Amino acid sequence: MSGATRRSALGLLLGAPLLSACAGVQQSLSQFSNPFSSSSPPPAQPAGPPQQATTAGTGGVKVAVILPLSASGNAGLAAQSMRNAAEMALAEFQNPNIQLLIKDDNGSPQGAQASAQQAVDEGAEIILGPLFAQSVPAVAQIARTRGIPVMAFSTDSSIAGRGVYLLSFLPESDVNRIVEYSASIGKRSVAVLVPDNAYGNVVEAAVKAAVPRRGGRIVAFEKYGADRATPARTVAQQLGSADALFIADDGDAVVAVADAMSAAGANLRNIQLLGTGLWDSPRVYASSSLQGGLYAAPDPAGFRAFSGRYRTKYGAEPVRTATLAYDAVALVAALARTQGTTRFSSDVLTNPSGFAGIDGLFRFRADGTNERGLAVMKVTTGGGVAVAGSPKSFGA
Repeated sequence: MSGATRRSALGLLLGAPLLSACAGVQQSLSQFSNPFSSSSPPPAQPAGPPQQATTAGTGGVKVAVILPLSASGNAGLAAQSMRNAAEMALAEFQNPNIQLLIKDDNGSPQGAQASAQQAVDEGAEIILGPLFAQSVPAVAQIARTRGIPVMAFSTDSSIAGRGVYLLSFLPESDVNRIVEYSASIGKRSVAVLVPDNAYGNVVEAAVKAAVPRRGGRIVAFEKYGADRATPARTVAQQLGSADALFIADDGDAVVAVADAMSAAGANLRNIQLLGTGLWDSPRVYASSSLQGGLYAAPDPAGFRAFSGRYRTKYGAEPVRTATLAYDAVALVAALARTQGTTRFSSDVLTNPSGFAGIDGLFRFRADGTNERGLAVMKVTTGGGVAVAGSPKSFGA
């Protein structure tokens, strides 16, 4: 296994996806890596005392890992799981020349900034993390003064930028993939329903760009808040001129919107339903209205394999975002081994061929956002079934 793991990490450099990919337990996609509802949910109780900084590995290239390890509730649990995954990548890479400087940001921008300052003072050449959107600018401010890149785990595209790269699951990739696929099967007249929140705003911009780019048109577009019935009626009245209905939201909300559409007289069996990776939810699979719907997500195979190794090592299930920490450490280990003194330069990090990780192919754009090679999954009562696999390479 270690030989295969080593090859896969080196394959990261070449864009050769030697690990197939991921999806599974959606729980932390929407809560942590994708904190659109409020960037970082306020803790239900105060965070615990900050954890002491620790190190892992003995290599000469120092890599900071900044996570909310002492944050309250699920955020702290997710951070612990991501730290485990980072250390697992280090162990599986076979003698990498890196040392992880693991810092606790206590779930706050102030803690993140202090951790970043400590890390750069200790000689960190790159920073992995933080997790929460509002902590990233605080870390970037410190990193930019030293010309050090940041690879953060938030999905808020607005915080990406010069030297700040997001290794996360961005809604834009989901939208582009599902719109591309639906156009390829002849579905080009699209009705759209999105939530009236930050996630919906991101999806709105992406879908309004992607549909025309693929030769399609948006025949109806509505946003909904607490009242789903009125927007659903408006879209239902225009569904006759559509051949696809795109609903972008998480499992509970998607089911509620589909029910509102049915109540408004829409026959959802006569139209192709489309969604994003947030559809990867037991609630969606159990909904009779959503059967046959298509959504874009990483192929589940990689996450299943990763989860098995994680369970063996730690005796627990990883959070869904743990793969981000694993891939980040595997990538920097591979770059440290093969890229010499330019290992973390912008030219290396934005290699257009991309890298292959647990969740499939990914690449960083110059603006700090990322693009992922995603599968297209179909909703069935037994879960998501791939109808189109992840791409093996990026187009131009």
